[in-house]
Amino acid sequence: MKRDEIMLLIKVGGGKSINWEGVCADLAVIIKKEKAVLVHGANALRDEIAAKLSVPTKTVISPSGLTSVYTDRTAIDVFLMAYAGLANKRVVAMLHRYGVNAVGLSGVDGRLWEAKHKKDILVQEGDKVKLLQGNFTGRVEKVNTGLLQILLEANYTPVLCPPAIGFDHEILNTDNDHALAVMAGALRIKCLISLFEAPGFLEDPEDENSLITHIDKGRIEEFLYAARERMKKKVLGAKRAFEAGVEIIHWGDGRLDNPIRAVLEGKGTTIS
Repeated sequence: MKRDEIMLLIKVGGGKSINWEGVCADLAVIIKKEKAVLVHGANALRDEIAAKLSVPTKTVISPSGLTSVYTDRTAIDVFLMAYAGLANKRVVAMLHRYGVNAVGLSGVDGRLWEAKHKKDILVQEGDKVKLLQGNFTGRVEKVNTGLLQILLEANYTPVLCPPAIGFDHEILNTDNDHALAVMAGALRIKCLISLFEAPGFLEDPEDENSLITHIDKGRIEEFLYAARERMKKKVLGAKRAFEAGVEIIHWGDGRLDNPIRAVLEGKGTTIS
């Protein structure tokens, strides 16, 4: 299989309301026609496990206004349990139930996602900017496309999730949306789909009727004004994906009955 034969890169968020049965049913139909790579989150499950272990997730805000999770050694262990453990294997098992020959991998496996370790981060706390040390996060800079090609050529469907691995072999939390953009460029992906717990990009994040159905990719940064929390990173990730060669991005509602099919049929937000 040639690299440009990989048609779809699909990211599904980790919220509680995602319709995974619908995602798996749609993917089973899609892979009969074209190759696909699936990336998933698990933030709700991570927070649930963290609460049970009495080590609640710590969210911080950068001086530029971006929200992220502070990840120390304990948090990275919880992250592994939720993402690479429970969530990934549950998704893989469900896909097999729908006849999809899925293989689950984290970014650590086969050095699939290599990231630059960011040990110290600046955070905004009220009027003060503070330095937090001992952080286990990083930004993905390299993708093991060879491993993905081997799987795709053998008709396996890769099911991927964080964490990543650092260049010095550390396990690192990473921004999914940035990793998605880097992977899209490495695999020459033209169509990228992202599903989450909203109808698409909302002009007013509190009003699901304020859906923006189309965004000009050349103006994507202008929409940061209406983005909050994680959506800011999705906007920036989309910008990077277009810079990497992606031609069209669909943002849609992962809670629908057939969420992938719905977004490909025009429900949600199309960026092109």
